[in-house]
Amino acid sequence: MKKLTQSLLIPLFTLLFLTASLAQSGEIIEITIHPAIHHQTIDGFGASDAWRAQFVGKNWPLEKRNRIADLLFSQEFDRSGNPLGIGLSLWRFNITAGTAEQGDNSGINNIWRRGECFQNADGSYDWNKQQGQQWFLKAARQRGLEKLLAFPNAAPVHLSANGKGFASEDQINFNLKPGGMALYARFLADVVEHFNMEGLFFDYLSPVNEPQWDWQNGSQEGTPAFNEEIYSLVRYLSREFSDRESATKIVIGEAGSIGHASISVKTMGMDGDGRDDQARFFFSKRSPFYIGDLPNVAYILSAHSYHSVWPIENQVQYRHIVAENLRVANPDLGYWMSEYCILQENGEIGSGNGRDLGMATALYVARIIHHDLTITNARSWQWWTAITEVDFKDGLVYLDDGSGEATGKMGGHIRSLQFDGAVRESKLLRVLGNYSRFIRPDMVRVQCELSSEQSPKNGLLVSAYKDLKNGSLVYVLTNLSEKASTVSIGGYDEIKSYTTDRNSDMGYSTQKSNKIAVTERSVVTLVK
Repeated sequence: MKKLTQSLLIPLFTLLFLTASLAQSGEIIEITIHPAIHHQTIDGFGASDAWRAQFVGKNWPLEKRNRIADLLFSQEFDRSGNPLGIGLSLWRFNITAGTAEQGDNSGINNIWRRGECFQNADGSYDWNKQQGQQWFLKAARQRGLEKLLAFPNAAPVHLSANGKGFASEDQINFNLKPGGMALYARFLADVVEHFNMEGLFFDYLSPVNEPQWDWQNGSQEGTPAFNEEIYSLVRYLSREFSDRESATKIVIGEAGSIGHASISVKTMGMDGDGRDDQARFFFSKRSPFYIGDLPNVAYILSAHSYHSVWPIENQVQYRHIVAENLRVANPDLGYWMSEYCILQENGEIGSGNGRDLGMATALYVARIIHHDLTITNARSWQWWTAITEVDFKDGLVYLDDGSGEATGKMGGHIRSLQFDGAVRESKLLRVLGNYSRFIRPDMVRVQCELSSEQSPKNGLLVSAYKDLKNGSLVYVLTNLSEKASTVSIGGYDEIKSYTTDRNSDMGYSTQKSNKIAVTERSVVTLVK
């Protein structure tokens, strides 16, 4: 089936790349919507607090903390109707392993990538740890964020096999003491229960992150894990949550790439070593490791879109292959794209190196969001780090020391950034907001198409979403072309429009629904 799917898709890509966009001829492109044809239900759009929130949330001036929180979480509008923030609906809280307490002995050189642990070596707890991250946790809820997710990258160092927050050389198993699985599950359940009792309810716990990588170089906290080890941990967690009558759901996967989530052969870089083929392994009802019937386990598999987005024809093709494999494993299985930032070398924006606050990176990511939502039917789309202090394309909000007009000194070695600095918005922040601010949890993606085929390289992309409670519709259009387009969704009534381009940040206007201007190199959200 996989080979057949590939052979059918390749001519389609050739056709799409050769098809000229109608935008270039000045014609009106018709958008046809089928609101009765439902696809996936949306669970939320999110980002993580990883690494940077620990210093910003604890040490930075309150005014700047609140500004960052408003940018990420606010659902309010200014007097002109422009959104104040991007209204994230899911926030990822990193449960860290105690490498911060170890200091330089942790083996993690970058102080920003170390993290405190709530549990002490004697089993007692100190809930004053991770103060900066807790500040953002509360700030998110105060601004109306709907869902919280907790995720560790590694077990507490005192529970690990090597006393570290990452694996030793040649260590390929879960970095956990022999017989420590039950203790680790209890620790995670204790953390979730504490915050749930504090009124900061965690909707989800994602207990393992990118288990396919070896995590041996000390660049950050992390651990490898085989599928069977994840299966064991999930069983312990399910029992803990069930015994405590917890409503928190366990979401598994966080696969290092979308291929690991669903491919069992050496395709897309998979090794077939017991760490991939996760959809079939965990959710096929024929699998001896089926977890879909365990209490508190969400019927969702999550994966990361790294290493699968360039060239563009592969980006599209790989997602068709993954979608088919997920469907074959279990047609009822939901899918999340739960982490992405720029890593892969590509012909549009180069690589992840060098921050870019402009539209080039924003549009590069907008295309990926579109394909993850419309091909793999992702129920959630989550960026990696919400805040970054480095010269890299890994953040939504960027920090530097303010020594320059457009940008200042950056990096973990700039000690002053632990306490204060300049806050810079990015176009990527706003482009994600074109989705996250308007497509809320429990909305449904509905069938939508354009009157002419569009190139995924430089054409116009569109998707549509319906609020089942009030019937309102949201369209998101991405114009990858250097030329403006005019689109119509029928009728003559006015429609609300929010545009992110080189001149606007989710800028509000009203347009006639039969003649909607979509500026060149832009992302436009229409609300009807």
